[in-house]
Amino acid sequence: MSDPGPPPPDPAPAAPDRPPRFGMFHLALLICAAVGALGILAPGSLASASASITDAIFGALDWYFMLVVTGFFLLSLWLAFGPYGSVVLGRPGDAPEFSMTSWLAMMFAAGIGSGLLFWGVAEPMTHFADPPVELADTPAKARHAMVITIFHWGMHAWGIYAIAALVLAWFGFRKGTPYLPGAPLRAVFRGRWVAPVAGLADLIAVIAVALGVAGAIAMGTMQFHNGLATVTDVPPDPLWIRMLILGALFACYTISATTSLDKGIRILSNVNMLLAIALLIFALSVGPTGQLLRGFVTALGDYIAAAPALSLDTYPHSGRSGWFHGWTLIYFMWWIAWAPFVGIFIARISRGRTVREFALGVIGAPTLFSALWFAVFGGLGLDAELDGPGGFARLVQENVATACFALFELLPLGPVLTTIAISLLFVFLVTSADSATYVLGMLTSQGSMDPPVRRKLGWGVSLAVLGGALIIAERVDVVRAIAILGAIPFTLVMLLQVVALLRSMRAELGDRTKGGAP
Repeated sequence: MSDPGPPPPDPAPAAPDRPPRFGMFHLALLICAAVGALGILAPGSLASASASITDAIFGALDWYFMLVVTGFFLLSLWLAFGPYGSVVLGRPGDAPEFSMTSWLAMMFAAGIGSGLLFWGVAEPMTHFADPPVELADTPAKARHAMVITIFHWGMHAWGIYAIAALVLAWFGFRKGTPYLPGAPLRAVFRGRWVAPVAGLADLIAVIAVALGVAGAIAMGTMQFHNGLATVTDVPPDPLWIRMLILGALFACYTISATTSLDKGIRILSNVNMLLAIALLIFALSVGPTGQLLRGFVTALGDYIAAAPALSLDTYPHSGRSGWFHGWTLIYFMWWIAWAPFVGIFIARISRGRTVREFALGVIGAPTLFSALWFAVFGGLGLDAELDGPGGFARLVQENVATACFALFELLPLGPVLTTIAISLLFVFLVTSADSATYVLGMLTSQGSMDPPVRRKLGWGVSLAVLGGALIIAERVDVVRAIAILGAIPFTLVMLLQVVALLRSMRAELGDRTKGGAP
Protein backbone atom coordinates (compact mmCIF):
# COMPACT_ATOMS: atom_id res chain seq x y z
CA MET A 1 0.00 0.00 0.00
CA SER A 2 1.55 3.30 -1.07
CA ASP A 3 1.41 6.37 1.09
CA PRO A 4 -0.83 9.06 -0.41
CA GLY A 5 0.55 11.62 2.02
CA PRO A 6 -1.23 13.38 4.83
CA PRO A 7 -4.15 15.71 4.18
CA PRO A 8 -3.51 19.45 3.96
CA PRO A 9 -3.16 20.94 7.42
CA ASP A 10 -6.05 22.84 8.85
CA PRO A 11 -5.79 26.58 8.12
CA ALA A 12 -6.05 27.25 11.82
CA PRO A 13 -5.04 24.41 14.15
CA ALA A 14 -7.42 23.77 16.97
CA ALA A 15 -6.47 25.46 20.18
CA PRO A 16 -6.35 22.24 22.22
CA ASP A 17 -3.35 21.06 20.13
CA ARG A 18 -1.19 23.76 21.68
CA PRO A 19 -2.28 24.19 25.26
CA PRO A 20 -0.78 26.93 27.35
CA ARG A 21 2.34 25.69 29.13
CA PHE A 22 2.52 28.47 31.73
CA GLY A 23 4.05 27.13 34.90
CA MET A 24 5.00 23.65 33.61
CA PHE A 25 8.74 24.34 33.81
CA HIS A 26 8.56 25.77 37.32
CA LEU A 27 6.09 23.17 38.62
CA ALA A 28 8.22 20.30 37.34
CA LEU A 29 11.35 21.85 38.84
CA LEU A 30 9.59 22.25 42.19
CA ILE A 31 8.49 18.60 42.24
CA CYS A 32 11.95 17.34 41.25
CA ALA A 33 13.55 19.52 43.92
CA ALA A 34 11.13 18.19 46.54
CA VAL A 35 11.86 14.58 45.60
CA GLY A 36 15.60 15.28 45.63
CA ALA A 37 15.43 16.96 49.04
CA LEU A 38 13.33 14.16 50.49
CA GLY A 39 15.72 11.61 48.99
CA ILE A 40 18.61 13.26 50.85
CA LEU A 41 16.87 14.04 54.15
CA ALA A 42 14.81 10.86 54.49
CA PRO A 43 15.95 8.37 51.86
CA GLY A 44 14.94 5.34 53.89
CA SER A 45 11.37 6.51 54.42
CA LEU A 46 10.94 7.52 50.80
CA ALA A 47 12.39 4.25 49.51
CA SER A 48 10.30 2.20 51.92
CA ALA A 49 7.06 3.96 51.03
CA SER A 50 7.76 3.74 47.29
CA ALA A 51 8.67 0.06 47.54
CA SER A 52 5.51 -0.74 49.53
CA ILE A 53 3.26 0.95 46.97
CA THR A 54 5.09 -0.67 44.06
CA ASP A 55 4.96 -4.14 45.66
CA ALA A 56 1.22 -3.85 46.24
CA ILE A 57 0.53 -2.74 42.66
CA PHE A 58 2.81 -5.38 41.18
CA GLY A 59 1.18 -8.08 43.27
CA ALA A 60 -2.25 -7.18 41.93
CA LEU A 61 -1.47 -6.10 38.36
CA ASP A 62 1.69 -7.92 37.22
CA TRP A 63 -0.36 -9.82 34.61
CA TYR A 64 -1.68 -6.52 33.24
CA PHE A 65 1.77 -5.01 32.81
CA MET A 66 3.06 -8.08 30.97
CA LEU A 67 0.05 -7.99 28.65
CA VAL A 68 0.61 -4.29 27.96
CA VAL A 69 4.32 -4.66 27.19
CA THR A 70 3.76 -7.71 24.99
CA GLY A 71 0.89 -5.92 23.27
CA PHE A 72 3.13 -2.96 22.41
CA PHE A 73 5.66 -5.30 20.81
CA LEU A 74 3.05 -7.16 18.78
CA LEU A 75 1.45 -3.89 17.70
CA SER A 76 4.84 -2.66 16.49
CA LEU A 77 5.22 -5.76 14.32
CA TRP A 78 1.70 -5.38 12.93
CA LEU A 79 2.33 -1.74 12.05
CA ALA A 80 5.61 -2.68 10.35
CA PHE A 81 4.19 -5.48 8.21
CA GLY A 82 0.54 -4.36 7.99
CA PRO A 83 -1.24 -1.96 5.63
CA TYR A 84 0.42 1.14 7.11
CA GLY A 85 4.00 -0.10 6.73
CA SER A 86 4.82 2.05 3.69
CA VAL A 87 3.41 5.27 5.18
CA VAL A 88 6.03 8.00 5.56
CA LEU A 89 6.36 9.84 8.84
CA GLY A 90 6.17 13.24 7.23
CA ARG A 91 4.78 14.97 4.19
CA PRO A 92 5.18 13.72 0.60
CA GLY A 93 8.78 14.06 -0.51
CA ASP A 94 10.20 14.33 3.02
CA ALA A 95 13.60 12.63 3.14
CA PRO A 96 15.24 11.34 6.32
CA GLU A 97 17.00 14.15 8.15
CA PHE A 98 19.84 11.90 9.33
CA SER A 99 21.73 9.06 7.67
CA MET A 100 20.87 5.51 8.71
CA THR A 101 24.14 5.24 10.66
CA SER A 102 23.59 8.49 12.57
CA TRP A 103 19.92 7.67 13.16
CA LEU A 104 20.72 4.27 14.67
CA ALA A 105 23.62 5.71 16.67
CA MET A 106 21.53 8.53 18.17
CA MET A 107 18.69 6.13 18.98
CA PHE A 108 21.11 3.64 20.52
CA ALA A 109 22.87 6.26 22.66
CA ALA A 110 19.60 7.74 23.96
CA GLY A 111 17.82 4.44 24.53
CA ILE A 112 20.52 2.34 26.17
CA GLY A 113 23.42 4.55 27.13
CA SER A 114 25.58 3.51 30.04
CA GLY A 115 23.25 0.65 30.99
CA LEU A 116 25.07 -1.79 28.70
CA LEU A 117 28.36 -1.06 30.43
CA PHE A 118 26.80 -1.28 33.88
CA TRP A 119 25.00 -4.59 33.27
CA GLY A 120 26.95 -6.14 30.37
CA VAL A 121 28.85 -8.49 32.66
CA ALA A 122 26.82 -8.25 35.85
CA GLU A 123 23.33 -9.28 34.71
CA PRO A 124 24.16 -12.60 33.00
CA MET A 125 26.35 -13.51 36.00
CA THR A 126 23.56 -12.61 38.43
CA HIS A 127 20.97 -14.78 36.65
CA PHE A 128 23.53 -17.58 36.38
CA ALA A 129 24.10 -17.51 40.15
CA ASP A 130 20.37 -17.19 40.93
CA PRO A 131 18.24 -18.54 38.05
CA PRO A 132 14.47 -17.97 38.21
CA VAL A 133 13.74 -21.64 37.44
CA GLU A 134 15.24 -24.94 38.55
CA LEU A 135 17.82 -26.14 36.03
CA ALA A 136 19.63 -29.43 35.88
CA ASP A 137 23.21 -28.48 35.10
CA THR A 138 25.65 -25.61 34.75
CA PRO A 139 25.47 -25.24 30.94
CA ALA A 140 21.69 -24.95 31.16
CA LYS A 141 22.04 -22.22 33.79
CA ALA A 142 24.50 -20.30 31.61
CA ARG A 143 22.24 -20.47 28.54
CA HIS A 144 19.13 -19.49 30.50
CA ALA A 145 20.95 -16.56 32.12
CA MET A 146 21.75 -15.21 28.66
CA VAL A 147 18.15 -15.66 27.47
CA ILE A 148 16.71 -13.80 30.47
CA THR A 149 19.19 -10.95 30.05
CA ILE A 150 18.44 -10.49 26.35
CA PHE A 151 14.71 -10.70 27.10
CA HIS A 152 15.04 -7.77 29.49
CA TRP A 153 16.95 -5.67 26.92
CA GLY A 154 15.49 -6.94 23.67
CA MET A 155 12.42 -6.70 21.49
CA HIS A 156 9.86 -6.07 24.23
CA ALA A 157 11.86 -3.19 25.69
CA TRP A 158 12.34 -1.57 22.30
CA GLY A 159 8.72 -2.27 21.40
CA ILE A 160 7.81 0.13 24.23
CA TYR A 161 10.10 2.78 22.77
CA ALA A 162 8.83 2.13 19.25
CA ILE A 163 5.19 2.76 20.21
CA ALA A 164 6.02 5.80 22.36
CA ALA A 165 8.03 7.33 19.50
CA LEU A 166 5.73 6.33 16.64
CA VAL A 167 2.70 8.00 18.20
CA LEU A 168 4.53 11.30 18.59
CA ALA A 169 6.17 11.07 15.16
CA TRP A 170 2.83 10.38 13.46
CA PHE A 171 1.00 13.26 15.09
CA GLY A 172 3.98 15.58 14.96
CA PHE A 173 5.03 15.12 11.35
CA ARG A 174 1.63 14.42 9.77
CA LYS A 175 -0.76 16.37 11.97
CA GLY A 176 1.42 19.23 13.13
CA THR A 177 0.83 18.67 16.85
CA PRO A 178 3.54 19.55 19.39
CA TYR A 179 5.83 16.81 20.66
CA LEU A 180 4.02 16.36 23.95
CA PRO A 181 2.70 13.05 25.32
CA GLY A 182 -0.71 14.63 25.81
CA ALA A 183 -0.94 16.08 22.27
CA PRO A 184 -2.36 12.92 20.61
CA LEU A 185 -5.05 12.75 23.28
CA ARG A 186 -6.04 16.37 22.68
CA ALA A 187 -6.07 15.83 18.93
CA VAL A 188 -8.39 12.80 18.87
CA PHE A 189 -10.48 12.59 22.02
CA ARG A 190 -13.21 14.91 23.22
CA GLY A 191 -14.61 15.41 26.70
CA ARG A 192 -13.89 17.14 29.95
CA TRP A 193 -11.44 14.45 31.00
CA VAL A 194 -9.07 15.06 28.07
CA ALA A 195 -7.44 18.33 29.21
CA PRO A 196 -6.53 17.22 32.76
CA VAL A 197 -5.37 13.76 31.66
CA ALA A 198 -3.27 15.19 28.82
CA GLY A 199 -1.78 17.84 31.11
CA LEU A 200 -0.96 15.20 33.73
CA ALA A 201 0.67 13.06 31.03
CA ASP A 202 2.92 15.98 30.08
CA LEU A 203 3.85 16.65 33.70
CA ILE A 204 4.58 12.97 34.46
CA ALA A 205 6.79 12.86 31.38
CA VAL A 206 8.85 15.84 32.52
CA ILE A 207 9.34 14.44 36.03
CA ALA A 208 10.11 10.92 34.77
CA VAL A 209 12.73 12.22 32.35
CA ALA A 210 14.38 14.50 34.91
CA LEU A 211 14.51 11.93 37.72
CA GLY A 212 15.44 9.02 35.46
CA VAL A 213 18.30 10.82 33.75
CA ALA A 214 19.53 12.30 37.04
CA GLY A 215 19.64 8.76 38.43
CA ALA A 216 21.57 7.58 35.37
CA ILE A 217 24.02 10.46 35.78
CA ALA A 218 24.56 9.55 39.44
CA MET A 219 25.06 5.84 38.76
CA GLY A 220 27.28 6.53 35.76
CA THR A 221 29.42 9.00 37.69
CA MET A 222 30.02 6.46 40.45
CA GLN A 223 30.83 3.73 37.92
CA PHE A 224 33.19 6.06 36.06
CA HIS A 225 34.95 6.79 39.35
CA ASN A 226 35.34 3.05 39.99
CA GLY A 227 36.81 2.54 36.52
CA LEU A 228 39.17 5.46 36.93
CA ALA A 229 40.37 4.06 40.24
CA THR A 230 41.05 0.72 38.52
CA VAL A 231 43.51 2.09 35.96
CA THR A 232 44.98 5.07 37.85
CA ASP A 233 46.05 6.02 41.35
CA VAL A 234 42.80 7.90 41.95
CA PRO A 235 41.38 6.80 45.33
CA PRO A 236 37.96 5.08 45.02
CA ASP A 237 36.19 6.72 47.97
CA PRO A 238 36.45 10.55 48.17
CA LEU A 239 33.24 12.38 47.38
CA TRP A 240 35.07 15.38 45.95
CA ILE A 241 36.44 13.27 43.09
CA ARG A 242 32.92 12.27 42.08
CA MET A 243 31.89 15.90 42.18
CA LEU A 244 34.80 16.80 39.91
CA ILE A 245 33.68 14.10 37.48
CA LEU A 246 30.13 15.44 37.63
CA GLY A 247 31.46 18.95 36.96
CA ALA A 248 33.33 17.72 33.89
CA LEU A 249 30.18 16.00 32.65
CA PHE A 250 28.17 19.16 33.20
CA ALA A 251 30.67 21.27 31.28
CA CYS A 252 30.67 18.87 28.32
CA TYR A 253 26.94 18.38 27.96
CA THR A 254 26.30 22.08 28.50
CA ILE A 255 28.61 22.97 25.62
CA SER A 256 26.90 20.37 23.43
CA ALA A 257 23.43 21.60 24.47
CA THR A 258 24.20 25.06 23.08
CA THR A 259 24.66 23.60 19.59
CA SER A 260 22.00 22.35 17.19
CA LEU A 261 20.73 18.78 17.22
CA ASP A 262 22.53 17.87 13.99
CA LYS A 263 25.87 18.86 15.52
CA GLY A 264 26.19 18.17 19.23
CA ILE A 265 24.10 15.06 19.82
CA ARG A 266 24.71 13.59 16.36
CA ILE A 267 28.49 13.87 16.72
CA LEU A 268 28.46 12.50 20.27
CA SER A 269 26.23 9.59 19.23
CA ASN A 270 28.54 8.65 16.39
CA VAL A 271 31.50 8.74 18.79
CA ASN A 272 29.49 6.52 21.16
CA MET A 273 28.86 3.96 18.47
CA LEU A 274 32.50 3.91 17.33
CA LEU A 275 33.79 3.46 20.90
CA ALA A 276 31.19 0.76 21.65
CA ILE A 277 32.10 -1.18 18.51
CA ALA A 278 35.81 -0.76 19.26
CA LEU A 279 35.35 -2.10 22.79
CA LEU A 280 33.27 -5.01 21.51
CA ILE A 281 35.76 -5.97 18.80
CA PHE A 282 38.69 -5.60 21.19
CA ALA A 283 37.02 -7.84 23.78
CA LEU A 284 36.22 -10.39 21.08
CA SER A 285 39.82 -10.33 19.93
CA VAL A 286 41.47 -10.89 23.32
CA GLY A 287 38.88 -13.42 24.47
CA PRO A 288 37.98 -16.86 23.11
CA THR A 289 36.55 -15.44 19.88
CA GLY A 290 35.08 -18.61 18.43
CA GLN A 291 33.46 -19.60 21.70
CA LEU A 292 31.96 -16.15 22.21
CA LEU A 293 30.49 -16.05 18.70
CA ARG A 294 29.06 -19.54 19.12
CA GLY A 295 27.55 -18.31 22.37
CA PHE A 296 25.99 -15.35 20.55
CA VAL A 297 24.36 -17.51 17.87
CA THR A 298 23.12 -19.97 20.51
CA ALA A 299 21.81 -17.19 22.77
CA LEU A 300 19.99 -15.58 19.85
CA GLY A 301 18.33 -18.86 18.93
CA ASP A 302 17.44 -19.63 22.54
CA TYR A 303 15.97 -16.15 22.95
CA ILE A 304 13.83 -16.36 19.81
CA ALA A 305 12.56 -19.78 20.89
CA ALA A 306 11.83 -18.73 24.47
CA ALA A 307 10.39 -15.25 23.79
CA PRO A 308 6.76 -16.35 23.21
CA ALA A 309 6.59 -18.18 26.54
CA LEU A 310 8.52 -15.51 28.46
CA SER A 311 6.24 -12.80 27.07
CA LEU A 312 3.34 -13.96 29.23
CA ASP A 313 5.15 -15.77 32.04
CA THR A 314 4.27 -14.34 35.46
CA TYR A 315 5.71 -17.30 37.46
CA PRO A 316 2.39 -18.02 39.23
CA HIS A 317 3.21 -21.43 40.76
CA SER A 318 6.99 -21.40 41.03
CA GLY A 319 7.40 -19.36 44.18
CA ARG A 320 9.55 -16.94 42.18
CA SER A 321 7.13 -14.06 41.89
CA GLY A 322 9.52 -11.97 43.98
CA TRP A 323 12.27 -12.54 41.43
CA PHE A 324 9.85 -11.77 38.59
CA HIS A 325 8.73 -8.51 40.21
CA GLY A 326 12.28 -7.50 41.13
CA TRP A 327 13.78 -8.17 37.72
CA THR A 328 11.51 -8.56 34.69
CA LEU A 329 8.71 -6.29 35.86
CA ILE A 330 11.06 -3.66 37.26
CA TYR A 331 12.94 -3.67 33.97
CA PHE A 332 9.83 -3.23 31.83
CA MET A 333 8.46 -0.49 34.08
CA TRP A 334 11.84 1.22 33.93
CA TRP A 335 11.65 1.17 30.12
CA ILE A 336 8.17 2.71 30.34
CA ALA A 337 9.48 5.35 32.74
CA TRP A 338 12.09 6.28 30.12
CA ALA A 339 9.59 6.09 27.23
CA PRO A 340 8.70 9.82 27.34
CA PHE A 341 12.37 10.75 27.05
CA VAL A 342 13.46 8.19 24.46
CA GLY A 343 10.14 8.30 22.59
CA ILE A 344 10.25 12.05 22.07
CA PHE A 345 13.89 11.95 21.05
CA ILE A 346 13.47 9.07 18.57
CA ALA A 347 10.37 10.73 17.12
CA ARG A 348 12.25 13.98 16.62
CA ILE A 349 15.06 12.34 14.61
CA SER A 350 12.81 10.09 12.47
CA ARG A 351 11.21 12.41 9.94
CA GLY A 352 11.06 10.81 6.48
CA ARG A 353 11.23 7.17 7.66
CA THR A 354 8.45 4.80 6.68
CA VAL A 355 6.50 3.13 9.47
CA ARG A 356 8.07 -0.20 8.48
CA GLU A 357 11.61 1.17 8.43
CA PHE A 358 10.97 2.95 11.70
CA ALA A 359 9.55 -0.05 13.59
CA LEU A 360 12.11 -2.56 12.34
CA GLY A 361 14.98 -0.13 12.91
CA VAL A 362 13.90 0.82 16.42
CA ILE A 363 13.30 -2.80 17.50
CA GLY A 364 15.66 -4.89 15.39
CA ALA A 365 19.01 -3.10 15.38
CA PRO A 366 19.29 -2.39 19.15
CA THR A 367 18.10 -5.91 20.01
CA LEU A 368 20.74 -7.54 17.82
CA PHE A 369 23.49 -5.28 19.14
CA SER A 370 22.42 -5.85 22.75
CA ALA A 371 22.36 -9.62 22.23
CA LEU A 372 25.89 -9.53 20.82
CA TRP A 373 27.07 -7.26 23.64
CA PHE A 374 25.75 -9.53 26.38
CA ALA A 375 26.96 -12.65 24.58
CA VAL A 376 30.50 -11.23 24.50
CA PHE A 377 30.80 -9.61 27.92
CA GLY A 378 28.46 -11.97 29.73
CA GLY A 379 30.18 -14.84 27.96
CA LEU A 380 33.58 -13.62 29.16
CA GLY A 381 32.22 -13.45 32.71
CA LEU A 382 30.82 -16.97 32.50
CA ASP A 383 34.11 -18.18 31.05
CA ALA A 384 36.00 -16.60 33.97
CA GLU A 385 33.63 -18.30 36.42
CA LEU A 386 33.53 -21.76 34.84
CA ASP A 387 36.91 -22.17 33.14
CA GLY A 388 38.99 -19.45 34.78
CA PRO A 389 39.98 -18.66 38.35
CA GLY A 390 36.37 -18.83 39.61
CA GLY A 391 34.70 -16.70 42.24
CA PHE A 392 33.56 -14.16 39.68
CA ALA A 393 29.85 -14.61 40.41
CA ARG A 394 30.50 -13.80 44.08
CA LEU A 395 32.50 -10.73 43.09
CA VAL A 396 29.60 -9.48 40.97
CA GLN A 397 27.18 -9.99 43.83
CA GLU A 398 29.42 -7.94 46.11
CA ASN A 399 29.75 -4.95 43.78
CA VAL A 400 27.73 -4.81 40.59
CA ALA A 401 29.15 -1.44 39.53
CA THR A 402 32.72 -2.75 39.22
CA ALA A 403 31.85 -6.03 37.44
CA CYS A 404 33.08 -5.08 33.96
CA PHE A 405 36.32 -3.54 35.27
CA ALA A 406 37.01 -6.60 37.43
CA LEU A 407 36.54 -8.78 34.35
CA PHE A 408 38.91 -6.66 32.25
CA GLU A 409 41.65 -7.20 34.85
CA LEU A 410 41.51 -10.92 34.04
CA LEU A 411 41.95 -10.39 30.28
CA PRO A 412 45.03 -9.65 28.18
CA LEU A 413 45.52 -5.91 27.71
CA GLY A 414 42.99 -5.31 30.47
CA PRO A 415 44.04 -1.69 31.09
CA VAL A 416 43.38 -0.89 27.42
CA LEU A 417 39.88 -2.36 27.68
CA THR A 418 39.20 -0.42 30.86
CA THR A 419 40.43 2.82 29.28
CA ILE A 420 38.11 2.35 26.29
CA ALA A 421 35.24 1.43 28.63
CA ILE A 422 35.53 4.49 30.86
CA SER A 423 35.89 6.74 27.79
CA LEU A 424 32.73 5.19 26.34
CA LEU A 425 30.95 5.58 29.67
CA PHE A 426 31.82 9.27 29.85
CA VAL A 427 30.61 9.97 26.31
CA PHE A 428 27.45 7.94 26.97
CA LEU A 429 26.69 10.07 30.00
CA VAL A 430 27.32 13.30 28.14
CA THR A 431 25.06 12.16 25.29
CA SER A 432 22.25 11.06 27.61
CA ALA A 433 22.35 14.32 29.57
CA ASP A 434 22.53 16.37 26.38
CA SER A 435 19.57 14.47 24.89
CA ALA A 436 17.65 14.92 28.14
CA THR A 437 18.18 18.69 28.21
CA TYR A 438 16.84 18.81 24.65
CA VAL A 439 13.77 16.69 25.45
CA LEU A 440 13.05 18.54 28.69
CA GLY A 441 13.40 21.82 26.82
CA MET A 442 10.85 20.57 24.27
CA LEU A 443 8.42 19.37 26.93
CA THR A 444 8.49 22.69 28.74
CA SER A 445 8.46 24.86 25.59
CA GLN A 446 5.09 23.82 24.17
CA GLY A 447 6.69 20.89 22.33
CA SER A 448 8.96 23.11 20.24
CA MET A 449 11.34 21.15 17.99
CA ASP A 450 13.95 23.83 18.62
CA PRO A 451 13.65 24.74 22.31
CA PRO A 452 15.40 27.90 23.53
CA VAL A 453 19.00 27.42 24.58
CA ARG A 454 18.29 29.07 27.94
CA ARG A 455 15.60 26.48 28.67
CA LYS A 456 17.98 23.63 27.81
CA LEU A 457 20.68 25.18 29.97
CA GLY A 458 18.19 25.56 32.84
CA TRP A 459 17.45 21.86 32.70
CA GLY A 460 21.15 21.09 32.35
CA VAL A 461 21.84 22.85 35.65
CA SER A 462 18.87 21.10 37.28
CA LEU A 463 20.06 17.65 36.17
CA ALA A 464 23.54 18.34 37.53
CA VAL A 465 22.19 19.51 40.90
CA LEU A 466 19.80 16.59 41.22
CA GLY A 467 22.49 14.12 40.13
CA GLY A 468 24.87 15.62 42.67
CA ALA A 469 22.27 15.27 45.42
CA LEU A 470 21.87 11.58 44.55
CA ILE A 471 25.62 11.05 44.60
CA ILE A 472 25.79 12.61 48.06
CA ALA A 473 22.87 10.53 49.31
CA GLU A 474 24.08 7.40 47.45
CA ARG A 475 20.45 6.30 47.19
CA VAL A 476 19.79 6.09 43.47
CA ASP A 477 17.25 3.35 44.29
CA VAL A 478 14.98 6.11 45.59
CA VAL A 479 14.88 7.79 42.18
CA ARG A 480 14.31 4.45 40.47
CA ALA A 481 11.37 3.75 42.77
CA ILE A 482 9.85 7.18 42.11
CA ALA A 483 10.35 6.83 38.36
CA ILE A 484 8.64 3.43 38.39
CA LEU A 485 5.72 4.87 40.35
CA GLY A 486 5.40 7.44 37.57
CA ALA A 487 5.56 4.70 34.94
CA ILE A 488 2.56 2.86 36.38
CA PRO A 489 -0.03 5.51 35.41
CA PHE A 490 1.91 6.26 32.22
CA THR A 491 0.97 2.81 30.91
CA LEU A 492 -2.62 4.09 30.76
CA VAL A 493 -1.44 7.19 28.89
CA MET A 494 0.34 4.98 26.36
CA LEU A 495 -2.77 2.87 25.86
CA LEU A 496 -4.79 6.01 25.16
CA GLN A 497 -2.06 7.14 22.76
CA VAL A 498 -2.32 3.83 20.90
CA VAL A 499 -6.08 4.21 20.53
CA ALA A 500 -5.55 7.77 19.25
CA LEU A 501 -2.91 6.58 16.76
CA LEU A 502 -5.05 3.79 15.34
CA ARG A 503 -8.10 6.05 15.07
CA SER A 504 -6.07 8.72 13.29
CA MET A 505 -4.47 6.22 10.90
CA ARG A 506 -7.81 4.65 10.05
CA ALA A 507 -9.49 8.02 9.55
CA GLU A 508 -6.75 9.36 7.29
CA LEU A 509 -5.45 6.36 5.36
CA GLY A 510 -8.49 4.11 5.49
CA ASP A 511 -10.80 6.72 3.94
CA ARG A 512 -8.27 7.67 1.28
CA THR A 513 -7.70 4.11 0.12
CA LYS A 514 -11.45 3.88 -0.46
CA GLY A 515 -11.40 6.74 -2.92
CA GLY A 516 -10.86 9.80 -0.80
CA ALA A 517 -8.85 12.82 -1.80
CA PRO A 518 -5.35 12.04 -3.09
